[in-house]
Amino acid sequence: MSQYTTRAALTAALFALSACASGKKPDQAPSPAADPRNNLKAGLFDAAEYSSNLKVLAKAVSPKGFLGITNSDLAFTGNYVIQGNYNGPVVWDISNPAKPELVVAYECPASQNDVSVYKNLMFMSAEALNGRVDCKPGGAPGAVSKERMRGVRIFDISNIKEPKLVANVQTCRGSHTHTVLEDPKDRENIYIYVSGSAGIRPSTELAGCAGDVAADDPNSSRLRIEIIKVPLADPSKAAVVGRANIFAGLKEPPRHGLSDADKAAQAQQLENARRAGGFIARNPQSGAEMMVPFQIVRPLLDSVARARGASAPNAADSAAVRPLLQPAVNRMFANAPAGGNASSGSVSERSQCHDITVYPALGLAGGACEGHGLLLDISNPANPVRLDAVADSNFAYWHSATFNNDGTAMLFSDEWGGGSAPKCRAGDKMEWGANAIFDIVDKKLRFRSYYKIPTYQTSNENCVAHNGSLIPIPGRDVMVQAWYQGGISVFDWSDPAKPFEIASFDRGPVDSTRMVSGGSWSVYWYNGKIVSSEIARGLDVAELVPSQYVTQNEIDAANTVKWEQLNAQGQPKIVWPPSFPLAKAYTDQLERKGCAAAAVGTLRSQIAAAEKANGAARNTALQAAVSAAEGARGCDGKKVDLLKKALQDLQGAMM
Repeated sequence: MSQYTTRAALTAALFALSACASGKKPDQAPSPAADPRNNLKAGLFDAAEYSSNLKVLAKAVSPKGFLGITNSDLAFTGNYVIQGNYNGPVVWDISNPAKPELVVAYECPASQNDVSVYKNLMFMSAEALNGRVDCKPGGAPGAVSKERMRGVRIFDISNIKEPKLVANVQTCRGSHTHTVLEDPKDRENIYIYVSGSAGIRPSTELAGCAGDVAADDPNSSRLRIEIIKVPLADPSKAAVVGRANIFAGLKEPPRHGLSDADKAAQAQQLENARRAGGFIARNPQSGAEMMVPFQIVRPLLDSVARARGASAPNAADSAAVRPLLQPAVNRMFANAPAGGNASSGSVSERSQCHDITVYPALGLAGGACEGHGLLLDISNPANPVRLDAVADSNFAYWHSATFNNDGTAMLFSDEWGGGSAPKCRAGDKMEWGANAIFDIVDKKLRFRSYYKIPTYQTSNENCVAHNGSLIPIPGRDVMVQAWYQGGISVFDWSDPAKPFEIASFDRGPVDSTRMVSGGSWSVYWYNGKIVSSEIARGLDVAELVPSQYVTQNEIDAANTVKWEQLNAQGQPKIVWPPSFPLAKAYTDQLERKGCAAAAVGTLRSQIAAAEKANGAARNTALQAAVSAAEGARGCDGKKVDLLKKALQDLQGAMM
């Protein structure tokens, strides 16, 4: 047994014993410095792994032509999981979760190729300049091209083995991500909110795009999300029907500085550059030394070389350029936008939503909009209205949003560094690159706490909060979330002020010597399984196992929830069908709460008797259990009411 394995096993065992002794959530999170996920051996397919309270069922490898190309987001339909990939969508059959089978890998290059589904339709985002309207490789050369595709593609997947492209809906910023929204009042159409973070296209490429006018001009393409309407009778006629400005009046968000880990890394980079004869100047705003961007150095070098009649610069030219660097850097900062738009100076020109999570059952959406977290009213899908906005100096990039099931709280993730940087090092603050949790009170957001994985990752692991979803454990708010090379974390945020981790899975870095992108891009619970899109490798499938934090009854109750389809940015309301696992789960939670052992024991006996009985005898036993539940009311009245309803629903299901 290796030294690591011994240390990890001992640490995990000691932590499990301490937690089991109380049977409750930990009052204090374990120290990240002692976490067994620290310092795992690196490797692409042979990295060391650590899991806690999760069982990994399968690790499928991306097919040829897609392996080594970035895997992105996931969508689910029936027994299929559709995995976005920068080379095109990959469809897996997970009928047997322990053995995912490749169905089709459809070549259609672009980025990010995030995917969503609605019945027989699949939607895919395209933002980069290499996307073509015909899905062929090779890109669309030129500053303007009729062959370029930047927007949302629509496929017919009636035969999922042969996706058929039926429409390309072009948008002004392209589509980094998108959100499918079904309007309960409109059964003939669906709507797509487009989140685009790239620059605005020239009107010569796409008519109506206006990036050269002030943001408050009604014709402007700035500070607006584009809304696509898809006629279900003829999806080929899908088109942009609106551009909603949900940013009006927002102020520039507060910013934070560098973490200790960033400062140390920056200092090392400067020292390396200095030794190598690199170009260094001072930031005129902070006074700190900085490496001069190559786009400033290169024109100066070329100019000096041309002045002496040469086509390429030499060492003497480099020496001549050095006195010119500081004035050039000063001009760069002087000419940069101060963080406001040209007309009002109120909000950054590049403020856009990265993700918009819709919760149609509540008529609400959460907008993770780069500099702000938004709460939106979507009762009119074609005209979303901002209800509230929050900003936070600890957040660098508001990335995604998740509601709790009853819509009383919302969690935002901070993708600090854009997902390509290490933000889980010992010198990175626990509030940075994390989640921020808010209560929703009178349609306003009220901050409660942060959550970040309780582990330290290396400087060669991109690690930051990313995409996830709720796990339908009844009576609790439990979420599974991707953290890139920080792995997968399952945590409980039932108390928004005190979130805590209950399960995890992690690998060592892809490469121990340099930063190579990898890890979990996104992970979602779907019909009893946890499915993760692994950026560099393929697809992981796992499941929760009983632990001091989750009982088998809670897992069984969660697994009674079945969905036909699931999208990353579409949140369904979780409804549990009547079942004995549901009643047992609430009983387990009463015990975890510390309710009297006698009351819990009586409840379990009555429920067990009802489960064994049939007909009238079962009904009688269920009624006795309803009465017995009152014995625990003094411990947790709300949980008792949930238990009684579960028991009464079982009675109703028998009639």
